[in-house]
Amino acid sequence: MASTMAHLLPRHIQNFSEAASLEWHFGYAYRSRPCTNDAGSCSYLDSVYHSHDLGMLYCGIIWATILAILFIWCVYTYSSPKTDEQLALVHTMENATIAAGTLERLKRSISSYRRQYLLQEFARPVFGRTTRLQILIFATLTGYLTVFTFVGIVYNTWVTPVKKMPGVYNTRTGLGPWSDRIGVLAYALTPLSVLLSSRESILSLITGLPYQSFNFLHRWLGYIIVVQSSLHTISWCIVEMRLYQPQPTTGREWIGQLYMIWGVIAMFFLFVLFILSTPWAIKRTGYEFFRKSHYVLAMLYIGACWGHWAKLQCYLIPALVVWFLDRGARLVRTGLLHYKYIGGGSSMALCSIDAAITHFSDSVNGDVVRLDFQHLQHPWSIGQHFYLTFPNSSLWQSHPFTPLSHPVLQSGFVQHSYIFRAKSGETAKIARLAAAATSQSPDKPSTRSSTPVILSGPYGVSEVDNLSSTTNILCIAGGTGITYTLPVLLSQITGCNCSSPRKLKLIWAIRQKPDMKWVQPELDRLHEASKSVDLDIQIFVTREAPIHLDNTNTSTLPASKINEIVTINEKDTTASYSPSMTSSDSSANTTVILNTCCAPKSNNPTALCNPDAARANSITIERRGSLAAAPPEVRHPDLQKLVQEFVESTVSGLTTVYASGPGDMISDIRHAVAGVNDGARVWKGDMRACVELKCDDRLEW
Repeated sequence: MASTMAHLLPRHIQNFSEAASLEWHFGYAYRSRPCTNDAGSCSYLDSVYHSHDLGMLYCGIIWATILAILFIWCVYTYSSPKTDEQLALVHTMENATIAAGTLERLKRSISSYRRQYLLQEFARPVFGRTTRLQILIFATLTGYLTVFTFVGIVYNTWVTPVKKMPGVYNTRTGLGPWSDRIGVLAYALTPLSVLLSSRESILSLITGLPYQSFNFLHRWLGYIIVVQSSLHTISWCIVEMRLYQPQPTTGREWIGQLYMIWGVIAMFFLFVLFILSTPWAIKRTGYEFFRKSHYVLAMLYIGACWGHWAKLQCYLIPALVVWFLDRGARLVRTGLLHYKYIGGGSSMALCSIDAAITHFSDSVNGDVVRLDFQHLQHPWSIGQHFYLTFPNSSLWQSHPFTPLSHPVLQSGFVQHSYIFRAKSGETAKIARLAAAATSQSPDKPSTRSSTPVILSGPYGVSEVDNLSSTTNILCIAGGTGITYTLPVLLSQITGCNCSSPRKLKLIWAIRQKPDMKWVQPELDRLHEASKSVDLDIQIFVTREAPIHLDNTNTSTLPASKINEIVTINEKDTTASYSPSMTSSDSSANTTVILNTCCAPKSNNPTALCNPDAARANSITIERRGSLAAAPPEVRHPDLQKLVQEFVESTVSGLTTVYASGPGDMISDIRHAVAGVNDGARVWKGDMRACVELKCDDRLEW
């Protein structure tokens, strides 16, 4: 304590040698009692300690509020119906008498109103692809912090003499206590920032939301901490280097103290963290460098904060505990998946999994790789994802991938299937490995090569727990985003209820028609299911020119084309494109009805519904224009119209939209889903106007 008091003497102008007692203050230096300084200095010290005590109280209120919100959220999450049976009972009651479900209608109406007005994005140039709800939460937190930053501080000026220096005066103002307050708030927010960033998320367990849902708040809370720390530093520089006298002696003595050296180091780490986390820096250094450096720099920053002001360790210790628990849980997950007995059961070792590679060559857009393997484990929940490490490439990098397979336990094993586009880094290395292992053909990809894989996970939450047998489902995917939506449909067609009036539909936008081969087995199964359930599949080919058959006799076409019926007008190939053209413009569309390209296999399992009630549904392929001529407005499907048409075509019940794809697609879908929600209609009993959106936005900014 003596060393602490020694370096605080110049700052707090207290004479501890004359103190009759020392007064303890939580998170701050001891107060010397009685005050033997001049009246102005004693009044200033009263203001400093009072403001600090209030600041600690406000931090406690902030954390009490956060914990109360999480508690209420947890109770709501785990008290709501989860299983299909419970939800089916709720919907049966609604169908019997809507009046009996007043509470349910109220809850659904509030949810619909929330999506109607808060699901759309706001100020994208500033906040990125962020919904109005996220901005509202951030604005509420910012307002809360702003109030506690300024309340309870005495804004006054005290001009006090400098001891043993006649005619020299210090100017003491409310700037010092205010600077301390904002610094304390920055410390108090540090464990919250770590909580929001954790992959092994405690917040996910409490709220039922996937951990990536908190990325926006983590990022912007980090910006708040940067601003608070900067203002704290600038303010004390003004106080110590300008207002306190004599100068420059006072300033030099202040900056040379140990706690100030650690403060400068902490600010350095914080600014490096901030710069490396910007989209500009991530694009230039790569995501893996950002992720690894973020981990290291965050811990160095917390350590430097400890060196700067250890009395606030009450906020730093929880942050460190959460950080180490997160990393430890990751190792445990990996160990549970991969540690097994070897050598006849005499020892255990970490064993990788051998994954078969299918390589789809695409020199224009980037090769696509499919991985298939089986692993002895418990099934994961649909919507969860794994982090995959490729030892042949690097043990120090892992990438998140969503399995496209339906997690069903068969003889203790679960089938894993993944697809990803190889652009650069580790994914490109895997693609080159597959390409080098065997000769490739665009029409006949090879599956003879393999690579070892190490899994970590699963992460995220189940996305189908709240689905009942009457919920309508619309899945929208772009490119490799199909991995997020396919398992949802596969889970719903297995053991399905053929008498249910629900509708199922898949909308998939791909660049070229051969891209369908990425998930050919899964499309075959969906096509088989479309004979017995109300399932439609609509595929948009966005970068492939339409097939122009004119009056060609289709009987002369090769077998691979004989089942394609193309409707096209002569003017279609010469019409100029304009941004005003939509999917309703005949000059922009080519429709292909595919009847046998995805024909069911004779040896498919009979887990589907009774095929006796066969339907005439087909996979519809629509070419949207050539790569060179058509702008994005023409090539891309009109998602707002498609979502609206699907909801209007449903007979009854709720609708859930699952989406995964490029950022622009997610933005359009959010706008479309917000447009079809109507809280007033839901309150009147029309549940079709209650449309929920679940999207895979792990990599959104």
